[in-house]
Amino acid sequence: MNRVVRRFRTLPLRSRLALLVATAVAVAVAAAAVACWFVVRNVLVSSLDDALRDPNVSYEFVNSQVNSDGQCRRSVIADNDRPDLYKQTVQVVDPAGGSCVILGKQKIELKESDTAVARREIEESFHDSTAANGDKYRVYTYPLPGSSYAVSVARPLSEVQDTLSNLVLVLSLVAGVGVLGAGAAGLWVARTGLRPVDELTAAVEHVARTEDLNLRLPTDEDSDDEIARLSRSFNAMTSALASSRDLQQQLIADAGHELRTPLTSLRTNIELLARSDETGRAIPPDDRRALLASVKAQMTELASLIGDLQELSRPDGAQSGGKVQVVALHDVVDAALERARLRGPELTFDADLHPWFVRAEPPALERAIVNILDNAVKFGPPGTVVEVGLRKGELTVRDHGPGIPEDELPHVFDRFWRSPTARSLPGSGLGLSIVARTVRHAGGEVTLGPADGGGTVATVRLPGAGTPPPPAP
Repeated sequence: MNRVVRRFRTLPLRSRLALLVATAVAVAVAAAAVACWFVVRNVLVSSLDDALRDPNVSYEFVNSQVNSDGQCRRSVIADNDRPDLYKQTVQVVDPAGGSCVILGKQKIELKESDTAVARREIEESFHDSTAANGDKYRVYTYPLPGSSYAVSVARPLSEVQDTLSNLVLVLSLVAGVGVLGAGAAGLWVARTGLRPVDELTAAVEHVARTEDLNLRLPTDEDSDDEIARLSRSFNAMTSALASSRDLQQQLIADAGHELRTPLTSLRTNIELLARSDETGRAIPPDDRRALLASVKAQMTELASLIGDLQELSRPDGAQSGGKVQVVALHDVVDAALERARLRGPELTFDADLHPWFVRAEPPALERAIVNILDNAVKFGPPGTVVEVGLRKGELTVRDHGPGIPEDELPHVFDRFWRSPTARSLPGSGLGLSIVARTVRHAGGEVTLGPADGGGTVATVRLPGAGTPPPPAP
């Protein structure tokens, strides 16, 4: 059985569907044929019983064939003489269980019910019995009025069995044709129904072979069946993969472009230092210190850029090394302000922080807030104030710099995007992208827009996570 199941599973899907349809039809046809056979048999037997219950043998004829001593005289009727009686066998049954044939050639085996009719225990009896030559008969026994005998009238069951044999032959032919037709129809339906699946399979094989993600399957937008949904899902998947690949290629191209500038500057400075050592021509101390400072700055910029790229290369939902937990946002902002004051000593930071707890990754959240404050430090003119506020989950950072042109606002969170007016300033163009990613993972939103009276205001909204329980003493 297990071998048959394994062999069945190795067949193509359309062959399995056709075989299942043919099997289901075969079972249904077989059940219908068996039911039909039993119904017809019951009808035929019932008709035969009706014919036996209304016999053509008169009581006078029976009495004339039995003398006063109970001896029977057999009569043989030719086919052309009484065709209605030719196939019947009539015998007389006494209460003691004896019998004698008065019409016909074969004696029919008696049953207990026949003698019970003769004893007047039951009114009549129908049953199947066997003749002396082995033929099957249908027997009807009824009491003979005016005597202590019963009369058994029998007719051969071949009248029913011949008809049933012909019916079996017809049903077998019909069932065979029906099963073959069902198998052919099932195969046709399977091929027709699975044609979209074949097209999808060919499309998947084409994508796997050529890596062509621009392939799209034709779909019926009004249809909601499984094949249409599968085709739409395949198109959505290839579209998402194509978009992901384009973003990846764009990220590589942008990263290469951003890495080229610090690497070129770094290589130039190192070559100057190496040439000085090779030629023995010493670089003035001030120039040497400037070169080393430039090398250090370029190394720092490279390290920052690589860190930003690692952060953005993580798939959505992946952790950056910190576990998601309840974080005191006001403490994180306060720690980020300390770092921002070191980077912008010429600026004044005015902070108004109210307690607020969020669920996020602490390292990623602190880095995002530091990036926002760095943006304010970068564009805030010396001597101005950077206003930082936190109230009911809304963090605002406002500077008094030149602001962002309205046509550049839609691009501020794009990777590697930098305003043309900020090309000369340090940075990779990834800071705000990291901010948007981190805030989105924490379930919040971030916006950047012009502030009233000039400057830029960054707004971060994060859902609250409740106040954590106090630490155990």
